[in-house]
Amino acid sequence: MRHRGAEVFLEHGNPITPEELDDVVRAQGVTVGRGDIVLIRTGWWARFLMTGNKTERYSGLDWRCAQWLHDHEVAAVASDNLQVEDPVSGVEGLFLPFHLLCLRDMGLMLGEYWDLTALAADCATDGVYEFQLIAPPLRFIGAVGSPVNPVAIK
Repeated sequence: MRHRGAEVFLEHGNPITPEELDDVVRAQGVTVGRGDIVLIRTGWWARFLMTGNKTERYSGLDWRCAQWLHDHEVAAVASDNLQVEDPVSGVEGLFLPFHLLCLRDMGLMLGEYWDLTALAADCATDGVYEFQLIAPPLRFIGAVGSPVNPVAIK
């Protein structure tokens, strides 16, 4: 969000592209590599807390960002929206192609509904966008997902 010059909300129909991920990496002065976890703040969570509107249309990562994450050998990606990706993929006949590519094909973990507001503000204040992230899942036998309590240590 901040990268686009907006502090509020990533509007529906404006997905984040792989090229934009490259731009953000350069602007933040970080490197993304093997085993990293990438966090994406769209502003959806903060807006939801303000409005309570669970059905608000939103955007997220373009499905082509799955290749970017694979090329950078990322271990996981988490976002503050409902499903990390833009719900309107533009890929005919496929629902949530980013999910299919990441979870099924790459084994890449996805985090959803993360409140990244305070962390984003802290990073913008001190200019440090790298930190140790700890987000262990609860252990459920046979589960395909779990709540986490993520902690970022700078």
